[in-house]
Amino acid sequence: MPGHRRRLATTAALLLTALTATQLPATAHPADPVRAVNTFIGTKDEGNTFPGASAPFGMTQVSPIGTHYAGWRYDDTRIKGFGHFFLSGAGCWEQGGLVSTLPTTGSIGAGPGHDFDINAPSTFDQDQYAAAYTHDGEVGEAGYYRTRLTDYGGIDVEATADTRVGVERYTFENGPAHVFLNVGQANERNPVKASGLDVVDERTVRGWVRSKGFCGGRDYTLWFTTRFDKPVESFGTWQPDGGRFDRRSVSGGEGLRGAWLTFADDQVTATTSISYVDAAGADANLAAEGSRDFEQIRGQTQDRWRRELDRIRVRGGTPDDTAVFYTSLYHVLLQPSTATDADGRYRGFDDAIHRADDWTYYQFFSLWDTYRTQNQLLALLAPDRARDIARSVLAIDEQGGWLPRWAYANFETNTMTGDPVTPFLVDLWRFGALDGREQQAYEALRRNANEVPPPDSQFEGRAGNHSYLSQGFVQYDPDFPKKGQDVDPAHGGSATMEYALADCSLSLLARILGRTEDAAQLAERGRNWRNVWDPAVHDPERGFTGFPRPKNADGTWFDPYEPISDKGFHEGTAWQYQWLTQQDVPGLLDAVGGAEQAEKRLDTFFAHDKLLQDPARTAREEWVIDPYDYYGQFRYNPNNEPDLHAPWMYSLIGRPAKTSAVVRAQQTLFTNAPDGVTGNDDLGTMSAWYVFSALGLYPATPGTGQFILNAPRFPEAVVQLPGGTPLTITAPGADGAKLQYVDEARVANTPKNQVWIDLESIRTSGTIHHTLSNTPTDWATTPDATPPSPCAAG
Repeated sequence: MPGHRRRLATTAALLLTALTATQLPATAHPADPVRAVNTFIGTKDEGNTFPGASAPFGMTQVSPIGTHYAGWRYDDTRIKGFGHFFLSGAGCWEQGGLVSTLPTTGSIGAGPGHDFDINAPSTFDQDQYAAAYTHDGEVGEAGYYRTRLTDYGGIDVEATADTRVGVERYTFENGPAHVFLNVGQANERNPVKASGLDVVDERTVRGWVRSKGFCGGRDYTLWFTTRFDKPVESFGTWQPDGGRFDRRSVSGGEGLRGAWLTFADDQVTATTSISYVDAAGADANLAAEGSRDFEQIRGQTQDRWRRELDRIRVRGGTPDDTAVFYTSLYHVLLQPSTATDADGRYRGFDDAIHRADDWTYYQFFSLWDTYRTQNQLLALLAPDRARDIARSVLAIDEQGGWLPRWAYANFETNTMTGDPVTPFLVDLWRFGALDGREQQAYEALRRNANEVPPPDSQFEGRAGNHSYLSQGFVQYDPDFPKKGQDVDPAHGGSATMEYALADCSLSLLARILGRTEDAAQLAERGRNWRNVWDPAVHDPERGFTGFPRPKNADGTWFDPYEPISDKGFHEGTAWQYQWLTQQDVPGLLDAVGGAEQAEKRLDTFFAHDKLLQDPARTAREEWVIDPYDYYGQFRYNPNNEPDLHAPWMYSLIGRPAKTSAVVRAQQTLFTNAPDGVTGNDDLGTMSAWYVFSALGLYPATPGTGQFILNAPRFPEAVVQLPGGTPLTITAPGADGAKLQYVDEARVANTPKNQVWIDLESIRTSGTIHHTLSNTPTDWATTPDATPPSPCAAG
């Protein structure tokens, strides 16, 4: 067979790649951070990441489809196909897997004597033709994925991707070599509402998929073009009534639909481009990025990943620490995803086609999650992208009529609650990503903060503003009408606290813009969390009095109620949400009875005494609950966003040693294994938490540019800051396997006795040096060691 020698060479090369990809240098300072990435981290226990190939911020991702709604679970036993769009780490269903391809072998014909009976429609159900595979030799690194299908005589599948194209290379052990291209099915629980395709010529298939959007949202269309490097020997298409040879086109509503393509060669490469604009956009994307061969695309994409991952270099940790760190950074840099086609066109929130000249329009904004960590890390490391991200969010406002909360493709899902777009954009302003657009952003944010979208708008906005603006709280009303999955009054207690945090951050922008009256009003509203604080609520089991509590529309307290109730707080309890007051720490201390009482609450919250004895066990047995079991809890929940900043509340009340202890305990939940992400990764949010905590810097209070210090995990990290001085963070003797504390910190070789550092110092100081201790210290515990709270009462 002509391809036999090449197949042997390819197999040998794949084996070498697999070996090198799984072995990290003993120094734990990888010569190549691309090889340190383990894309299987987070593919189990609801991390919801995907193991396949993507370019940084890519429009296209190529990854296997299994039984999980997010696309893949590491212990899936069969692969249904390789999809070409995935979200990373989101917690809802309808997450992609569109345009599913799978290599197969066997006879295709009419009647039960064939491996694929074209008269039986179920033959072309991906649940039926899915292939078993093996983890042996499987590779998942930045920009490259490989697995071996053990069915169909054995087929090696490799995948790589550029920004707008995904590429698979199939190497068959036996023939005939088929590729099934399925447009009627996608990920589990991601319904395809309509689809179609055309076999255009002997190498090209074009098509489209109309799919249901995220969390039960609106429908949207994806166009694609697939080109093969070998000519098709024969082909056919299927639809709900079965398959037929030589039929070039199929289209229609819900139901099985696709094409099979048969090749004479034993190695076939398929390059698929996608577009959210139109068929011409998919063709243009293929022309712009798909003319190179597999190895060229892989090499260039991995070079891009190398440059992105080189933004931070860590040294001195264990190989597993290094893998976790670079995989976390990799997950941060996957999304938001590129939405502009190669010609600059994109589909806006008015469903019209727009053009982004000399900038990139991005999409998929999980703002309730990413405003807490991922947004700030991108703004710090990649300011050019952050500027385009900010411009994209403002374009949503311009074209759709309002600012988003959870923007999926070109529509708003109204998923989650609160007002995350405000701290998101204000932080981008603080990091310099709104230069020249500050006034535009402020006017959009001010309208969002003070009004409610009209009934015919797809946006829900601050649906709780009627009571919030008139009475200072969002009323609790679980039956309040909603436009999507969530609405703020259904979670009135937490929505009030989210609004207050957002208002405080907006006050900072208002002050800089000279909007003095607005700034004062917004800062006062930043203390509105106090309006849902009931000083009489008692938790008899834990012995504390005073907690946030939802209010009815008439201002009375909702009853019956207890601080671990599932009433009035979104994906959490009052125990978790009491700490969403970082903008007003003096007010919180006054509410709980002083710093000593706050410390006792935090000790109970984190099971601090147990943590000191066994950090890892405490994190896994006292904190971690089921990823979607948010209620009935009084402990810290590291699986979810509302209290991600809570470890640094110790620092904000003058107890920074305990912050370092809690952070080290939480880091034990991030491992170099498929279950190595705690909770949903939520488009890089949890991963960004890990990166910040490992560096010893955390952005606890939106809009301030303040970073709270903690004991770093690595002896050395060098952070490249575009337009600024590289920041070298050193901590000799840092050991992630045990609890350590800051004994001394020096910034630019000057002793730092405060627990925080501002953004300007990060960009200009050049060095942060830590002396660590294995026992708690009194570093940064003086009254002047904590940062000012931006919205504390004057």
